[in-house]
Amino acid sequence: MSGSNVWSRSRERLRLFPELLAQCADEAAVYGKCVAATTAGKQELRKDLCAKEFEALKTCFTNAVSPNLQICTWF
Repeated sequence: MSGSNVWSRSRERLRLFPELLAQCADEAAVYGKCVAATTAGKQELRKDLCAKEFEALKTCFTNAVSPNLQICTWF
């Protein structure tokens, strides 16, 4: 495997990331609001407080990447 090929694939994945992220804007907003709400004041974020919201975001990312699997093998 040549070094330039690795960089080309990495650049392609990074180029696609904003487009894929935009497809999950609603899920990202809900997850972000959950994290912000659970860490209000001096509270620390604890595991599984926003698990439902995270799973929805993860599912959205997986679905967004699935049509691009030939290009994106990183997710």
